[in-house]
Amino acid sequence: MCVRTLVSGSVAWGLLASTVMLAGCAKHADFMEMRNQLSTISRTQDQDHQRVDAAMRRLEAVERSKESDPAKVRFDDLTARVQKLESRLVKLEEVASQVSAKADATTESRASRSAKQTPLAEPTGTVSGITPTSAFNLAYNDYLNGKYELAVAGFQRFIKDFPGTSLTPNAHYWLGESYYNLKDYGRAIHTFDSLVAEYPGNEKIPAALYKLGLATAETGDLGRSRKSLKRVLEEFPSSDESKLAKNKLAEIR
Repeated sequence: MCVRTLVSGSVAWGLLASTVMLAGCAKHADFMEMRNQLSTISRTQDQDHQRVDAAMRRLEAVERSKESDPAKVRFDDLTARVQKLESRLVKLEEVASQVSAKADATTESRASRSAKQTPLAEPTGTVSGITPTSAFNLAYNDYLNGKYELAVAGFQRFIKDFPGTSLTPNAHYWLGESYYNLKDYGRAIHTFDSLVAEYPGNEKIPAALYKLGLATAETGDLGRSRKSLKRVLEEFPSSDESKLAKNKLAEIR
């Protein structure tokens, strides 16, 4: 199972880019202060993004073996930690928006008449006022709450609206997980296949290959299942999925 959920550094720099277009007449000191604020927010967001990703990977491993009570307690604890980090990222996103709004207000009165008449492009990284992190989190929260059909719709929309962000590979992975939990193994296999083909160096590849092994086993294609599981063992021997793949291989031999 298990995000990403999260504001990447590109969001903060996208906000900065929109500020620069209006900042021609702004005081240099004000601009530098706002740029430093956005830079700090960006670094903090990236760090929290990494923490959430690490916590989610642990959640995946724990969920697969949570039959015992101690594992369930640990799973609940990790879930709480992920939700806490998500709340922190949402607050950082609000701060970034406030800084951008402040910059817009500062430069608006100084902009030339011609600049005011020129339509401004939508800031990079946002679609209809929603950031990639917000869109991803909405879909991921539906997944966590077992609303897999809503999660499918959310991740599909995310991939369409934000095809080139750092969260896009994760969206593909969780879309596949959502299909898998709906027992729609055909679409799950197609989604995991696409992730492996399009993002060969991504950190979600071991998990995608492992889930490919499970999904193809569910369809009765044991030959392909073994192939995917063996790839986990051979290409990612130190991954969390390696031991799981080894155990699954033992089951289907």
